[in-house]
Amino acid sequence: MPSPILSVPSAAAELAGELAAIPRRAGVAADFPPDVIAEAERVATTTPLPDADLTDVEFATMDPAGSMDLDQAFFLARDGGGYRFLYAIADIADFVAPGGPLDLESHQRGETIYAAGHRIPLYPTVLSEGAASLLEGQLRGAFVWQFALDHAGNVTSRTVARARVRSRRRLDYVGVAKQLADGTADEMLRLVPEVGRLRLALEKQRGGASLQAPETVVERVRGRYALQRRAVQPLESWNAELSLLTGMEAAQIMIQGKVGILRTMPEADPQAFDTFRRQTEALGRPWPKDEPYGEYLDDVDGSEPGDLAILHAATRLFRGAGYTAFDGEVPADTVQAAIGAPYAHATAPLRRLVDRYVLQVCEALVAGREPSDAVRAALPQLPAEMAHGGNLSGQVANRSLDAVEAAVLAHRVGDTFDATVVAQTKDGCTVQLTDPAVTAACAGHPETGSAVRVRLVRADVPTASVEFELAA
Repeated sequence: MPSPILSVPSAAAELAGELAAIPRRAGVAADFPPDVIAEAERVATTTPLPDADLTDVEFATMDPAGSMDLDQAFFLARDGGGYRFLYAIADIADFVAPGGPLDLESHQRGETIYAAGHRIPLYPTVLSEGAASLLEGQLRGAFVWQFALDHAGNVTSRTVARARVRSRRRLDYVGVAKQLADGTADEMLRLVPEVGRLRLALEKQRGGASLQAPETVVERVRGRYALQRRAVQPLESWNAELSLLTGMEAAQIMIQGKVGILRTMPEADPQAFDTFRRQTEALGRPWPKDEPYGEYLDDVDGSEPGDLAILHAATRLFRGAGYTAFDGEVPADTVQAAIGAPYAHATAPLRRLVDRYVLQVCEALVAGREPSDAVRAALPQLPAEMAHGGNLSGQVANRSLDAVEAAVLAHRVGDTFDATVVAQTKDGCTVQLTDPAVTAACAGHPETGSAVRVRLVRADVPTASVEFELAA
């Protein structure tokens, strides 16, 4: 049964006002100052392209349908017994003058913020959806990574340099998945799952893990809002491996050059692993002691009620991620535990500030140059700036989702729903409804992982709150 769509006029109007106010209350400026807009419009038409020309490479982008801020374009081909992989990453850095209005504003924002039904971009759209975006058929400047991979997907050589490129195709996940399923995909697209699976196998060998928990997304349907629970599709995971490969190689370049910024996450402490193991036993799907946790989580897809509780519990193993900047001395702990290797954010510069600097550092080091003074001077402040931007993004996204959940349920107070208990809290428990895709507080302490019937007792849009009780 499809998730209900918010259609009550009064509730819809109340929700629209609440969603518009959420970013402002969090201190997020939706509009750019006039001097930032003026600079963006000027550099969009005056920034020269790199001299190196790779427009003969048949790059393609692959993103969710409708995306305009296209950070990456890829090319894959067989090369003997291995593969040739080129990754063009949008060169927003070439448009941003250090210390100018664009630069200062981007440091205040940190990242693109996603709210229900809209987003607040890191850079003005004349750049992020225009002059810097790798749009189909458009001549663009990019940081182009070139990799050679062996038969198992290991990187045997790498380089990165600025070049002009032209994406030939604008693909989306649904369309490519259909081509792969019906056999009409060309060889380059068929190589995405082939290389993606190889890289996932290497991740398991490193002891890395991916938490493939279904996410609740807000969709606008004919101007109204709907909630959908969406699982991560295999094609998205395979495509993500191309980005992870690039970030891992970027980290190695910066470690060898002793300057840069890494995305780090500590290994979960033994107590967290012990707690998680006991939770899996209680939920009837014990984690074998001789199985790496990454392999165990790969088989938990959220399709069963108990799986939802396991995935909710596993989030405790994926905490503490942050950024570590360094210049002259490599930090003692460089590993991103979920990936099982050093890693850096390097492939989404239109949406994350830190990627802009990682790309500039790597390009300079590979070319045998020192990173510029302006780049080095920015590194120490980036961890705090990214943490601030991430916190704001989380506040806006969570509050927006809570408000939509409340609005969707506002006219159903007193109704009962099927749900799964995913966690225990001090005052009760957390339940996840089967339909609509709502996670909320519930009075009572039924067993975690159990299927229950719950009654809606409160759904308030202004406070973005939803509460349930156990139904008899």
